[in-house]
Amino acid sequence: MTDAPRMPHLNRFFSVTLVLTVLSASLGAFMVEQRDPAVTDLAVEGAPGGIVFIADPHVREENLPLINETIREINEMHPSLVLIGGDFVFGGDDDLGLQSVWSELDAPTYAILGNHDYRSGDTATTLVKKLTQIRQARVSAADYDLGSLDDGTADVAYADRVSAALEANGVHVLRNQVVDLEIDGQPVRLVGFDDGWAGRASPPGLEPTDAFTIYLIHEPDCAAPWDADLILAGHTHGGQFLPAGVADRLGLSGRSACGDAVMYVTRGIGTSNLPREIRATPPEIVRIVSG
Repeated sequence: MTDAPRMPHLNRFFSVTLVLTVLSASLGAFMVEQRDPAVTDLAVEGAPGGIVFIADPHVREENLPLINETIREINEMHPSLVLIGGDFVFGGDDDLGLQSVWSELDAPTYAILGNHDYRSGDTATTLVKKLTQIRQARVSAADYDLGSLDDGTADVAYADRVSAALEANGVHVLRNQVVDLEIDGQPVRLVGFDDGWAGRASPPGLEPTDAFTIYLIHEPDCAAPWDADLILAGHTHGGQFLPAGVADRLGLSGRSACGDAVMYVTRGIGTSNLPREIRATPPEIVRIVSG
């Protein structure tokens, strides 16, 4: 599959999503309550088999059936590694206790945090603020600085509690950290960024490697053309209200190129700012296969 050029500025598309959120009542003609996740096979040259990626579970009482079904489907794939791209919570304190659901995953699991895990950019007002701040950020492999997003509003204490809840249930949380793994005899380097919109993302120092290298970052507009084989992101919910195909064309979901790396933005599992799982396209489990 040919990778389309990555669109460098997604701000206007996030703005479209915000408008659609406000107008969601009038968009019900193509929005339905989604229950069952769809599986997408992502072929990447040189990738080891057995890696599964999801993002944006937004675990809360209302979507526990969806989360449990997602975990059941993942376990049936018998993966070697599970990756989760942030936004574990909907934003409440009660969400923390529900993270015990991840203890049901059978495979080693690594994750990063998202903006909702920091309670950052999670309301209409702060969302607009973040879309403005990202324009001042420096997002390149050689000059990476998200200081413009570090406005003091991120709830670091809450994020630490989210991270602790995940670690207590078998999920290894990477916050600007790297881990070297081996999958079926193949070396794999995993680089996990702390959240960009919270102003916390900073590339860790890395030694050169021949390992297949995966970068995890929550927001795709905070990704840079790093020396990676694969960059995985979430955050956008595939536009959440956008019909199938439209989100891909806008760069809000699907496969693209980021420098020499394959980049994939998943539609995610849960939804934000809605009491139910209302979306135009189904939740997504990404299964990475060798291309």
